Amino acid sequence: MGKIIVRLDRVMADRKIGLNELSEQVGVSNVNLSKLKNGHISAIRFSTLIAICEALHCQPGDLLEFSEEN
Repeated sequence: MGKIIVRLDRVMADRKIGLNELSEQVGVSNVNLSKLKNGHISAIRFSTLIAICEALHCQPGDLLEFSEEN
């Protein structure tokens, strides 16, 4: 079964934005963004994904990657 890899940390580094700043812009707590960044989530709301994409000027595909597990 495949898995989804979250690349939020990479996009944040490319945009030179920290967790606190992104949290303020998106309206999501630091704790929840940290869980997302570290891949410790099982779901994300589309409204949160939209807010992150708007704040980072990116596409959902920049943040999420599908990987087939063997």
